[in-house]
This record gives sequence, C-alpha cells and structure tokens, in this order.
Amino acid sequence: MNPFKSRLSAIPEGAAVLFFIQIFATLGFAVLYSTLVLYSTKHLRLGVKEATTLMGVFGAFNYGLHLFGGYLGGRFLSNRNLFVGGMGLQVIGCACIAIGSLASFYVGLALFLTGSGLNVTCINMMLTQRFTSDDPRREGAFLWNYAGMNVGFFVGFTVAGYFQGTQSYSSLFIFATLGNFVAIIIASLSWKTLADRNTPLLEARPKQFRLRLLAGIGILLGTVPVVWILLQQPDMTETLIKAICALVALTLIYLTVRHRDRRERRNMTAYLILTLGSLMFWSLYQMAPNGLMLFAVHNVNLMVGKVEIQPQWIQNINTVVIVVGGPLLAALFTRLRGRGWTIDIPKQFATSLILMALGFLILPIGIQLAGGAAKSAFVWLFVSYILQSIGELLISPIGYAMIGKLAPKQYQGIMMGSWMLVTGLASLFAGDFSGMIPEPTGTSLVASNLQYAKLFGALGAGSLVVGIALIALIPFLRKLITDRPEIAPEELPTAAGPAGVVA
Repeated sequence: MNPFKSRLSAIPEGAAVLFFIQIFATLGFAVLYSTLVLYSTKHLRLGVKEATTLMGVFGAFNYGLHLFGGYLGGRFLSNRNLFVGGMGLQVIGCACIAIGSLASFYVGLALFLTGSGLNVTCINMMLTQRFTSDDPRREGAFLWNYAGMNVGFFVGFTVAGYFQGTQSYSSLFIFATLGNFVAIIIASLSWKTLADRNTPLLEARPKQFRLRLLAGIGILLGTVPVVWILLQQPDMTETLIKAICALVALTLIYLTVRHRDRRERRNMTAYLILTLGSLMFWSLYQMAPNGLMLFAVHNVNLMVGKVEIQPQWIQNINTVVIVVGGPLLAALFTRLRGRGWTIDIPKQFATSLILMALGFLILPIGIQLAGGAAKSAFVWLFVSYILQSIGELLISPIGYAMIGKLAPKQYQGIMMGSWMLVTGLASLFAGDFSGMIPEPTGTSLVASNLQYAKLFGALGAGSLVVGIALIALIPFLRKLITDRPEIAPEELPTAAGPAGVVA
C-alpha cells in the first residue's frame, strides 16, 4: 500500500466526508455574514443604525442557537437529521432573500438563521463521534475541519466581492443557495456513514424515538416564526438578549462565590476576569462585517494599483492570516517555551487586546494622513486587519481549551455555554458601536472622517486600557490559575496534632 492510501485508510470513516461538507455548508453563511450590512443599506435602503443593529442580532442568534442545536441534535433529532434539516432551511432562506423584497428578506433571514444556528454544532458532534476519547487523531481531524471552514469562508467572501462589484445580489444569494444544496447532497450520499454514535437519542425505545423525532421536527420548524418575530423588533430583541446575558453572568458570579473547593473557586474567578477581556476583544473584532465594512466602502480608497478591492475581499485577510499564521505561531510558541519563555493564558489574552487596540488606533492615523477631506489609503485598513487576526490567533484557540482547564466538572456545561454567549453578546455591542457611525448619504467626507476617527480612537483606547489592566493582573491571574489542590486553613496541621485536628 502506498503512503497516500495508507494515510487515507487511517482516517476514521466519515471524517473526510465531513471536511467537504464543512466547505459547502460554510458558503451560505460566509456570503450573508459579509454582505448583510451592505445589502441592507444599498439594496433594501435601511438606515445605518437599523442595519448594524440587525447585524448584531444576526450574530447573537447565530451563536446563541449553537447551544440549543447541540441539545436538540443529541436528544430529539439525530445530528445528521438536524444538519440536513437545518441546511434545508438555509437553502430556502437564501432563495427567499434572493427575491429582493424587504418582506422576503426577513422571512429568508429567519429561515437561514434557524438553520445555521442549529446545524453548526451538528458537524462538530458528528466529527467527534468518529473518535474514541483517547484517539490522538482527533486534534488533527478538527484542524482539517477548521481548514475546510476557512476554505468555505475564502470562497464565499471572494464570490460575494465579485457580485458586489456588479450589485448582483440576487445572483449572489442564488450562488449561496446552490452551495448549501451541495452540502445536503454530500450528506445524503453518505447517510449511513454519518450515523450518530453514543447519543441519548439512540438509547430511546422505538416508540420514544419516533415521538422525539416528531417533537424535534416541530421544534425545528417552530423556531423559525419565533426568530422571525424577534427580527421584526431588533431593539427589543437586543435588550432581551442582553438581559439574559446579565442573568447568566450573575449566576456564574453566585456559583463562584458559593463554590466550596478553594482551588476551583480561584480558577472560576480567573475565568470571569478573562471573560471580560474576551468580551472587549470580540466586540471590536465583530465590527469587521459591520462598521468597518461601511468605513471601507465610503471612506477608504479601495484601488490598489489598477485593481479595485471589493469590501467582502477584505475579510479574506483574516482567513489567510488564520490559515497561514496558525501553524507558524504554534511553532514559534513551542520554540519560545523551549527557551524558557512563559507564554500562558493571561499573557495571551492581554497581548490580543493590545493588538486589537493597535489595530483600531492606526485607523485615525490613516485618516489624518489622508488630509481629512480625502479617503484613507487601503494599507491602513490592511494592517489593522492583520493585527486583529494575529490577536484572534492568541485568544480564540485557547478559549475553549481554557474552559476545560478552569471549569469544575459540574459547571463545564454552563461555563462553555456562557463562553459562546459572550460571542453573541459581543455581536450586539459591535452593532451598537457600528450604529454610532455617520449615515453614508448626506454627510460630507470631512465630517464622516472626523466621526470615524473619534469612534476608532475611543474603541482602540478602551481596548488598550483593558489590555494594560490584564497585564497588571497577570501575576494575580497566575496565582489564581492552578492545578494544585489547596488545603483550607481549617485543614492545616497545627502544633498540637495532625492535619484536620484542631488543637
């Protein structure tokens, strides 16, 4: 057997199929994620505030429904059923948006969000089920899956930029429809291969299985009108989601204060502090398809030589940095740690916030150098995206791994859920920040440049302050984060007797 066939035979059944499914499943989301604000303002003629709020709610729903998808797939619908059902909703949703009316847009968005929000978790669940708990190939399979997702983003962003140049939004959403449909075809052809393994649903008796299946279909379809109603009132929905996030935060604080194990309580405290830093980072990061996109369209000279850079193509800066920079950064860290450098969670979080701050603080410099009455050079936005993407490499990969390290076993579910909820909350804050930018029409370039410079400067300064605060807290956080069990004061040995005996 040649080395290539030998390597293929070592891949668990279904893992390679999921790689290709991931590529096509990502296409629709990449198109909508990078185009939603532009489509809302240019085609549907929504105001900047309304469009950016809608984009914030879009992100919040997407990440929030990921949690519900994991529960629904494992207990009511199988993960492959939910995935195909969710992709079906995405296909119909993209087709509705392609019609071009405001009414069909909201219907299509509700269908698409329900599908994408629920089925993303299914791919991860189907992939992880292909491996035993101690299988060393699991990490490599998820890296390949992550690469497939980024291939989907790259293609989606590139095609979206092409159609953006001609304002052919209908053709763009038809492309997204076809791309998502290919994912359904691949899944259908590999139906037996993708069968669920070791889920609570499989333990149900035949009658219970059928009842759960029917209930799952009802929940899936019933979620669509709920999302549609909430999309009609984005301001109310934003307030509701923020209130839920505040309630989750208070619950975590209560659980931390009341937790009896001192070592685990200290780890949970570190988690809460680092979560605040994460919220700041992602709130600025998720302005990329929102406020930064509008800034690029109206206030940046997108001509590089004789080529006009389409706004969606700018998102590919991040994709390339992640794919190329990830392995390079991992190798660099291994080398530095081998030389005795301390590169741990607190330092990586702090550095990511400093990089995010620099990414925003250089934008006012570009505006100033352009003279105030002219568009900024593209290079400033390019460097900003590079800095933000390097920051993402420092904070994103370790986020979920951090939860496994810091969360007590009984709280891992709620802490993982709250970590994902932070990203959704950050989408809302990104929408709030983006809503502060000027309307593209009726505002002079001088005035809009001034407002952008103030906004980016303030956001960059805020990230810088939080980053410096985390730097100052690094010694404290390192003391909190420990794997060594602590002995409570009342358990310490005394002069009169052994440990646990009070003299």
